[in-house]
Amino acid sequence: MNESFSGPPLSAPASHIFFSQRLRLHYIDWGNRNAPPMVLVHGMQDHCRTWDDLAVHLKDRFHLVAPDLRGHGDSDWVRGSAYHYLDYIYDLHQLIHQLNFAPVTLVGHSLGGAIAALFSGAFPECVARLVVIEGIGQWSDEQPEAAYGQKIRDWVAQTRGLSGRQPRRYRSLKEAYERMQQANPQLAAEQALHLTTHGSNQNEDGTFSWKFDNYTFNFSASGMSAAEMQHLWGRIDCPVLVVNADGGLEHRIGHGGTLQHFRDARLRVVRDAGHWTYHDKPREVLALIDEFCGG
Repeated sequence: MNESFSGPPLSAPASHIFFSQRLRLHYIDWGNRNAPPMVLVHGMQDHCRTWDDLAVHLKDRFHLVAPDLRGHGDSDWVRGSAYHYLDYIYDLHQLIHQLNFAPVTLVGHSLGGAIAALFSGAFPECVARLVVIEGIGQWSDEQPEAAYGQKIRDWVAQTRGLSGRQPRRYRSLKEAYERMQQANPQLAAEQALHLTTHGSNQNEDGTFSWKFDNYTFNFSASGMSAAEMQHLWGRIDCPVLVVNADGGLEHRIGHGGTLQHFRDARLRVVRDAGHWTYHDKPREVLALIDEFCGG
């Protein structure tokens, strides 16, 4: 069952823009500038306002910032087809550098969890704590050298296929909202409406489309190998909290022996929850974050 999560009235965060690799990227800032910094990194085909329910309960103790990843939300789409881990890591570094946030607490979900973990290994001096919620792990592009030619051929075919894919158009916001509920049946009605409202744009003809770029489905043909990923995990100096759901996805950090590559990591499993764990069980996830961060 999905939890309702009533709490203090939701105050609106401020929207800001920063630039990374010539892209105009968007983030929201919940204020409280004298508090310790925390950056919330969303997952694939999501957006920064996905964190709102948690943010309203954390903003009194942290200076909260949540970016829209490139190709998502109100951030620019790339020119070309590839969305590479390294580019996402650069964007996150650019944000933290510009805000002078280091050392920061990072909280990431799904793709955002993978990015936050890789960033923490590349720049361990910049991260005080790391929370990974259903983070992608061991999802590697590594293949034997003999198969690399076929890998390129597959990537070309996939890229060409995406070139003809048009953003889906919904006749009304209600229709988009119903699609959100259909795809994520554990979401409460008010959550689905909130995510739909902030995750869609109205087109010139009055229809609605999701904000994310379809090319975010297509990672670069030259991906990060499992060995490289494990090396970065092993460089993380800070404590790591891994939060997974019993009904989550495969290939997650915390599964398949991945925790052995971390120096200081603990795994917590949330029951009766799916991949969007912090929406399905917000109270439990918030309690885990509070305990981990000394709240």
